[in-house]
Amino acid sequence: MEKNDQVRLTTDCIIFGLDESQNLKVLLIQRGHEPHKDMWALPGGPVQVDESLRRAALRVLAEETGIYDIFMEQLFSFGKLDRDPRGRFVTVAYYALVNLLDHPAEAKADTRNVEWFDLANLPELAFDHDEILTKAINRLRTKMRYEPVSFELLPERFTLPQLQQLYEKVLGHELNKRNFRTRIKNMDILRKVGRQANVAHRPASLYSFDQKKYEAYIESRREDLLRRGVDFGG
Repeated sequence: MEKNDQVRLTTDCIIFGLDESQNLKVLLIQRGHEPHKDMWALPGGPVQVDESLRRAALRVLAEETGIYDIFMEQLFSFGKLDRDPRGRFVTVAYYALVNLLDHPAEAKADTRNVEWFDLANLPELAFDHDEILTKAINRLRTKMRYEPVSFELLPERFTLPQLQQLYEKVLGHELNKRNFRTRIKNMDILRKVGRQANVAHRPASLYSFDQKKYEAYIESRREDLLRRGVDFGG
């Protein structure tokens, strides 16, 4: 294959999803053309001259998987000289964490297949996408150690054990129950909305996120949170 001597800009999307069991998965596409035809890869594609990087990432994701209207954060740029056999490609990666039940995916454009894969059972990935995915996992886990999880990932009413289990799934290890509850309650972003009903065990308290307090907390206390090092990982 003849290589192009121009530097081309692309974007790749790392979409993490939590299923009903709060297992952490990543969305992959099966490529329908060369290079790496039939291999699994992250959704991605070229940036057009008239669009921003973020808009390009959203467009590519929708075109290849049918998923749209999600918030993605920029992760990093990747530009090793040999990352693509077609020539010089630099990609800017974006990542997101979503409830996969709210974002059904289907193969679009020249994508052969789309599937959510458990992080513990990944196929071989095309290009340098294993490196990109590893960096995204580390970034997600670092971020979640210092920020409250998005309320969109949980049911409207949830227990503290459910919330802790979500963090443990994403972080990949168990958390101290007392420390976790103290830290999350000190944030004052939850409100008690009742107790469980029709359960065989002692009913646990149910909570919901106070959306206004949650958004205000994220906006006004982000720097203070990072500086004080409030850490869910302990």
